[in-house]
Amino acid sequence: MTPTQTLNLVDALQKTIPIAEEAGALLREHFARPRRALNKSSVIDLVTEADKQSEALIVSKLREFFPTHQIVGEEGGAYEHAGTNGDYRWFVDPLDGTTNFAHGLPIFSVSMALTGPDGRTILAVVYDPTRRETFAAAKGHGATLNGEPLQVSATESLGASLVISGFPYDKWTTNENNVDNWGNFVVRTQGERRLGSAALDLCYVAAGRADGYWEGKLHQWDMMAGVLLVLETGGRVTDNQGGTDFYGVKRPFIVATNGLIHDQMLDVIRLGKDAPRP
Repeated sequence: MTPTQTLNLVDALQKTIPIAEEAGALLREHFARPRRALNKSSVIDLVTEADKQSEALIVSKLREFFPTHQIVGEEGGAYEHAGTNGDYRWFVDPLDGTTNFAHGLPIFSVSMALTGPDGRTILAVVYDPTRRETFAAAKGHGATLNGEPLQVSATESLGASLVISGFPYDKWTTNENNVDNWGNFVVRTQGERRLGSAALDLCYVAAGRADGYWEGKLHQWDMMAGVLLVLETGGRVTDNQGGTDFYGVKRPFIVATNGLIHDQMLDVIRLGKDAPRP
């Protein structure tokens, strides 16, 4: 029996959902107050008191329910854990969309993902505190939004699609800032959006609210939960070359779609201005 089989994913998911929702309730309380933001690595990479309190709550609960699991959190890095079980690892983003949060824009989320022995996500919860929406998935069991099943969209043409992306925190200083891709997609799609929370971006693809998403320089805690949600709703996730070996890659570039427009999106990323127009 493999280590993954020894963990009841459905039971683990039911333990995880309330943790994310409790952390989200904490974020709602902070969001209603005057916000004080501190600089992290730059003036556009913000961290707030809410991030740290949310992560502390999540880590405490995960240690209670899953004491032998490893935990990697955005604010705290790797945490100590009981035992030596390296088969399961949590990736926690206690506040994805911190810049939105710090500016009073109500688009942010709590993201929690559990990976198995192969490094791929087997459980995911993303909670949107302002809309009170809980996106959840367990590998092989599908995905839900507030308990109702989700499915990706049926849009077949990139020209009829709504796509989402984002920009890296070092966009001021690097040429790999996604500006070229953004311009190439804006003239080949029905609409393009930048929401500011990668976890929610992926959830919206899983829910059929968007047809595709791409972004580079992601952290594992940004994407691991959303990737499983897209896959469990019938979508497709690859790197920008169409490969699926991106889980252990540092700061990967991923493309997530309903599957039907995936190759069309890859063509735009690969070919740039030479990609076919609708």
